[in-house]
Amino acid sequence: MSKIEINNVYKIFGNNPKSIVPMVKDGATKEDILEKTGHTVGLDNVSLKIEEGETFVCMGLSGSGKSTLIRHLNRLIDPTEGEILVEGTNVLSLNQQQLIEFRRHKMSMVFQRFGLFPHKTVLQNVGYGLEMQGIKEEERVKISMDKIDAVGLTGFENQYPSQLSGGMQQRVGLARALATDTDIMLMDEAFSALDPLIRSDMQKQLLDLQSELKKTIVFITHDLDESLRLGDHIGILNAGKLVQVGTPVDIVMKPADEYVKAFVKDVNRAKVLKAKIIMVPANQFKPNGSNKLKVHEDDFLEEFLPKIVCSDVVVEVVDKTGNIKGYITDKELQNSL
Repeated sequence: MSKIEINNVYKIFGNNPKSIVPMVKDGATKEDILEKTGHTVGLDNVSLKIEEGETFVCMGLSGSGKSTLIRHLNRLIDPTEGEILVEGTNVLSLNQQQLIEFRRHKMSMVFQRFGLFPHKTVLQNVGYGLEMQGIKEEERVKISMDKIDAVGLTGFENQYPSQLSGGMQQRVGLARALATDTDIMLMDEAFSALDPLIRSDMQKQLLDLQSELKKTIVFITHDLDESLRLGDHIGILNAGKLVQVGTPVDIVMKPADEYVKAFVKDVNRAKVLKAKIIMVPANQFKPNGSNKLKVHEDDFLEEFLPKIVCSDVVVEVVDKTGNIKGYITDKELQNSL
């Protein structure tokens, strides 16, 4: 069973959304429906599965429906039609009290604009979710300090949000989400408001934390490079429709349509392709010469490309125990780039 399942979800915004669903199912475009009825199509028959422990990135241009989609998972928005399952439970069937408990213990959320309480310290902000869960103060402080340390903010626990930079405030938001120890983290354009260098640092921090914690993360962004760096799988939305789901390599190497192709046409493939993707298996190639470079099978091409450009070297691709899995020659490099 998948951790999250979204089945045939439609979301129409307007005065009489249910009456518009048949038009959407008959193939009317988002533009036609807006012009003729004044209703806006947010999601158009979206179905997908998100597995436990993976980072699923949902991306698209502004107005594509990505933020609408993520808000369905914790029922900040209810669908016009469709089904949303979390660990097999239909979240649409939860009553008000069950929904409150679901949000407190099952899902946490990191917002684009941080969403911190200005009158509370870093420590109090991080511990807020625990307070809502009824955790006693001594235990709250212990857990909160652990998460503050995990995001590199030790020493700032008694500061207020106004005393922190944007990147530091976002770290507080991340620590707050981690503190409640929910299985699922929703991150809606969480790094979009940050400067490029701080954003890159936050991406690395999330990757490091995820390698240890193995949360199920649903991450919303409009940035392709961010998607490729963070996502185990990526779903691309266009005008409310899910047009492709795949691994970063699938998205870059096998775009499903012209919309996706336009997204990826200028991407640096060296950031996406791992050594094991482009190598020739060891049993199909016999290397010549003694000038060799060992790289790990999960290393990205950009990590070792500078070492082999304009050099007569054969790349040996090895696993974590040092066994040779394959080789990369000039031919594989040219084909991949």
